[in-house]
Amino acid sequence: MAELSVHSTAIPGLLVIDLPLHGDARGWFKENWQRVKMTALGLPDFGPVQNNMSFNATAGSTRGLHAEPWDKLISLAHGRIFGAWVDLRKGASFGTAVTLELGTDKAVFVPRGVANGYQALESDTVYSYLVNDHWSPEARGSYTYLNLADETVAIQWPIPLADAEISAADQAHPRLGDVVAMAPKRRVVVGASGQLGRALLGLLPDAMPLQRPDFDVTDPATFAGVPWSQVGLIVNASAHTAVDAAESPDGRRDAWAVNVTGLGRLVEVARRHRIPLVHVSSDYVYDGTVESHTEDEPLSPLGVYGQTKAAGDALVATLPQHWIVRTSWVIGEGNNFVRTMASLAERGISPSVVNDQFGRLTFTADLAAGIVHLVSTDAPAGTYNLTNGGPSMSWADIAQRVFELKGRSPSDVTGVTTAEYFAGKTMAPRPVHSRLDLTKLTAVGFTPPDAEDRLIEYLSQST
Repeated sequence: MAELSVHSTAIPGLLVIDLPLHGDARGWFKENWQRVKMTALGLPDFGPVQNNMSFNATAGSTRGLHAEPWDKLISLAHGRIFGAWVDLRKGASFGTAVTLELGTDKAVFVPRGVANGYQALESDTVYSYLVNDHWSPEARGSYTYLNLADETVAIQWPIPLADAEISAADQAHPRLGDVVAMAPKRRVVVGASGQLGRALLGLLPDAMPLQRPDFDVTDPATFAGVPWSQVGLIVNASAHTAVDAAESPDGRRDAWAVNVTGLGRLVEVARRHRIPLVHVSSDYVYDGTVESHTEDEPLSPLGVYGQTKAAGDALVATLPQHWIVRTSWVIGEGNNFVRTMASLAERGISPSVVNDQFGRLTFTADLAAGIVHLVSTDAPAGTYNLTNGGPSMSWADIAQRVFELKGRSPSDVTGVTTAEYFAGKTMAPRPVHSRLDLTKLTAVGFTPPDAEDRLIEYLSQST
């Protein structure tokens, strides 16, 4: 009796599984799908939700070739087939074919976009398949097909197709030269109109932008308009970031509505459809009492905004496929601290700037590039700090450097304490130290440029 084993094929992701048959005089028993054992051997944890069966009354019954918009695990309950699979996904392996005779002692994992066809070699063959999405009439519009008799792929069917039982629909499928390849699942960027969202779309030009007013995480109805079953990645760059306003009664409700309740809806969509989720978090989840924060430091937010971000992190961490990206002091397109200081320098204004909060700037180009790196390299799920590199600086230090780069004297910027700056104003408590340790990030192959280098480049491009 063969041991349970998983084997790769010439088609990327198409796997053949040897299934042990435990038999006696009564018949046999097999574990047709065993999640723990099979995933340990390399089968994807594809999350089947529906089991379909096909009965083939006579040898020569032939079906296919259908590339469906979901993954499936096929096997036999009775009989024997000649199976054929052709990669119809966009990419270098398009048109690659694999064939195999299959009995009850084997199964095949067929990834989304790989066309599947078979010919019954025995009467009363029972073909079974597990799929990870529910079939619906609308789903047929996402199928891709290939003609069983395609001359380019040239599958050598054991029973000639002229003698086989084939449906009229299968006979009408296109040849390979006319096949529209199945595109990969879409990536979506939530909060696409923000500073980080725009930078992400620059690196992910095929991503679907989701942004207000068309998509609002606080409105459950807007979720119904997104074809989530065809989404392969969610990057959540949306957040309620009005830190000081969040301390007011209305602001508290708004912050929780976006950063927790709305995010919770995204998490549940990701869980239901098995979509990896990237979520952008904040240095405000820490109290700032240590000079450098690692990812495993216990969360200790000081204000409402930080509390909502910490709660959101806890929600995202319940997903098996997630990346929580903690960042700080973000600078990108639009209004931000660096541009404000540059404008003041150009207009001859000498500001007072806080000198008792310390951290590092994060430029959105590098934040977006780091996120894409985590996803494209399939970095282990978990939390990653992601800022630019270099030493910690206070806001006043950064303002003075901007003034210097703009030809003004650094002494034109006056350093003041947080308490002095916010005297008489409503303010949220802020972490004194916001420096995030980047060791874990660099260990997976991404080393951000120093903030100083990016600051010089940013100012040269924005003037």
